[in-house]
Amino acid sequence: MRPDSALVSKIIPAANHDERRDGREADILLLHYTGMTSAEAAVEQLTEGEVSCHYVVLEDGEILQLVPEERRAWHAGLSSWDGETDVNSGSIGVEIVNPGHEHGYRDFPDAQVAAVIALSRDICARRGIQPQRVLAHSDVAPRRKQDPGEKFPWYRLAAENVGHWVAPTPIGEGARLAPGEEGEPVEHLQTLLSLYGYGIEIDGRYSAATEDVVRAFQRHFRQELVDGVADFSTVDTLRNLLAASPSV
Repeated sequence: MRPDSALVSKIIPAANHDERRDGREADILLLHYTGMTSAEAAVEQLTEGEVSCHYVVLEDGEILQLVPEERRAWHAGLSSWDGETDVNSGSIGVEIVNPGHEHGYRDFPDAQVAAVIALSRDICARRGIQPQRVLAHSDVAPRRKQDPGEKFPWYRLAAENVGHWVAPTPIGEGARLAPGEEGEPVEHLQTLLSLYGYGIEIDGRYSAATEDVVRAFQRHFRQELVDGVADFSTVDTLRNLLAASPSV
């Protein structure tokens, strides 16, 4: 196995991966956090367990490669984006070492963020991945996942031309939709989220599933308050992202 990126310092082959299905080429860059108590435990799990990924970025900025980019790594799990349910076949998975919400979630060190930016730029340039296809694990699996979470500095990636981003609308007064509500405004919110790519049923009910998608959106794009309530700040940020998206 040869590294796909010149930024890789070490190769540790993972046991589990397979062919991308139906000739699929990767056009999504999917970012995760490891969510384990140590980097060593995470790498062991990703190389010897049932899950795998293409790259691991350590806290000091070192980059490991575990699976060749041409292969389908097993990192997304049950997930969907823009109508596609085999996210593994269409993505490159990058695991960022961080204990996550269950083990003492903390800020991502500057050296690590810089390495993620450099690696992401390299992958996106080589593979022609569009900014709006640089996603969080929580974006594609909002009911199951929170990573890389609200501490991950997406705005810093966007400043280096990685990912899709607009400045979040400030939190303030205005209309809001909350869990339990029903009707046309909820259906419109669900439609906007679906247009952006989120897997959501458009049924006009602000169910727990809709709340999870709103939280996922906030974790990525409106990180100041992650509460699952579609306030004016959340909805206006979503509208601005859609207006700035070439794919919509």
